Amino acid sequence: MEAWQHEVQEVEDYAYGPRPLPMTMRRRQVATAQALYGALGIAREDRLGRDAQFERNFHFFDAPVALLVTIHRDFGSGALMDLGMSVYGLMLAAQSHGLATCAIGAIASYPNLVRHSLQLEADCAIVCGLALGYADPTAPVNRTETTRCELNDFFQVIT
Repeated sequence: MEAWQHEVQEVEDYAYGPRPLPMTMRRRQVATAQALYGALGIAREDRLGRDAQFERNFHFFDAPVALLVTIHRDFGSGALMDLGMSVYGLMLAAQSHGLATCAIGAIASYPNLVRHSLQLEADCAIVCGLALGYADPTAPVNRTETTRCELNDFFQVIT
């Protein structure tokens, strides 16, 4: 959290997406942020409010359990698909037991700091954090609704 507050930057262990983001993805990112901050009553001009909300990532949103998702660097990028399915399976299993989860990509922005703090080996790539606990359905953040793309934006039917 202190590194983020002091605008310390690290090289991440993997690229989350293309840089710069294609405009279609950037528009979706902005729309999601508008929905989130709008639900929380934080105006776009309220930099302190937006920063305070973002900082909650580093507190795992006050969840009682904080998980760190890692992968061995030698596994290659294809293993990220397997890891993603495993994390999603964990999230679904948690939900089936009445628990809520939230994947936290911000943790991956400080891989060296995380490795050092947790005494992890250098060959351990930091993928994301995962908050685990009981959801508060009355919290505005948990009532945030974002738009979804049409299925044909992602899938192509071949006949």
